Amino acid sequence: MANNFSPVSDASALEQLFERSNAEPVLLFKHSNSCPISARAYRQMQEVKGEVALIVVQDDRDLSREVATRTGVRHETPQALVLRNGRAVWAASHFDISADSVEQAVRENA
Repeated sequence: MANNFSPVSDASALEQLFERSNAEPVLLFKHSNSCPISARAYRQMQEVKGEVALIVVQDDRDLSREVATRTGVRHETPQALVLRNGRAVWAASHFDISADSVEQAVRENA
């Protein structure tokens, strides 16, 4: 796992991300470890400067569903979201995920 990834493995950790989004933008990446498109997006996310909260969908389906429920953003994998003030202010999936677009979204919501 790359150094910038921070695994989200339980409801408490997810809640902390939503709370932290009240003070700063939070980047969340939903990844499938069996999908080649997600592998490509994962490599892009490794290039992002800063922390990337990571949900591996095969390991934490309930957390992935909870993100979709709380944000209103339909689940896709791979998917990157920027959370701010408890809501998703930006989202991208599949080939729309690039290090540049993600970093720009984080900057715009700082």
